[in-house]
Amino acid sequence: MTATTPRTAAAPLRVGLVGYGLAGSVFHAPLIAATEGLVLDTVVTSSPERREQARAEFPDVSFAGSAEELWARAGGPDALDLVVIASPNKTHVPLATAALKAGLPVVVDKPVAGAAAEARALAALAEERGLLLSVFQNRRWDDDFLTLRALVEGGELGDVLRFESRFERWRPEPKGGWRESGAPEEIGGLLYDLGSHVVDQALVLFGPAVRVYAESDVRRPGAEADDDTFIAVTHASGVRSHLWVSATAARLGPRFRVLGSRAGFVAYGLDPQEAALRAGERPGSGSWGVAAESARGTLGAGDDVRPVPTVPGDYPAYYAAVAAALRDGTPPPVTAAEAAHALDVLEAARRSAREGTAVAL
Repeated sequence: MTATTPRTAAAPLRVGLVGYGLAGSVFHAPLIAATEGLVLDTVVTSSPERREQARAEFPDVSFAGSAEELWARAGGPDALDLVVIASPNKTHVPLATAALKAGLPVVVDKPVAGAAAEARALAALAEERGLLLSVFQNRRWDDDFLTLRALVEGGELGDVLRFESRFERWRPEPKGGWRESGAPEEIGGLLYDLGSHVVDQALVLFGPAVRVYAESDVRRPGAEADDDTFIAVTHASGVRSHLWVSATAARLGPRFRVLGSRAGFVAYGLDPQEAALRAGERPGSGSWGVAAESARGTLGAGDDVRPVPTVPGDYPAYYAAVAAALRDGTPPPVTAAEAAHALDVLEAARRSAREGTAVAL
């Protein structure tokens, strides 16, 4: 099956999920199961506890002890239609490469790789094999981002001059694990974790970057990887994006502050979908993606400011678009090429922070 050759069979597309930690259990498995035309067929995990967790919610799911068991099924009567890679960051490239070489379409959690060159190599392999390859950038479907995107595209702000985006937390004690590891091969730290989101959103809104400056620090005692990072991006469009990701923010700033020639937009708080998924809620209710407050953002200039109704968040739209791409040949919701552009910025930010200078792209 290719990304351009649609599948017309009526049977649901069978999905194999590699990894059942935070990404696999909280995000991917529930969203796959909630998508019409997809079925969660197999979960790859060797952990008895995680198998029991998955079986409790998805009684019909099968299990595999290694991803190689999925590759062995390719081309056979029980072959999968899609593999989703939600394992630790350092495994993304080798697993995606193996899946594509086995002839399987792939979704990879962000960041797809530690380097833009690796992402582009994966994209080239997928194109060569005629297979779908998409990167899970769920926060393109956050409620506040959808609201802001509609305002920008509708011209409500005029010409955008500066985009401020903060993804901040107050976690004074490190939690440990590979996400906070300082080992380069783990691709840990907030630059690549939360930074993948804020950079992707900035590029979607305002286009390619031409210059990057960053400051990246390890603030907390016992921490190994960056936990307080600032990125300044100059876009080819002339917009300047100022992006913060932090685990050390004792007082949280606005999620978005966007200044335009006609008006500004300010929004506080976070999209409710991650918290809902963590709490065991599942897509399908009429209130899914709707924040407790109908308007978390304000729009205006000077003293003339009004609340803006928040567009409901829609994480399920990602896998609906993946299913459509597999069945109908429509474009994937997020491409590896787009992910590579974001990685260009993240790599430049890492270099900038290390050298104390701006980096031209």
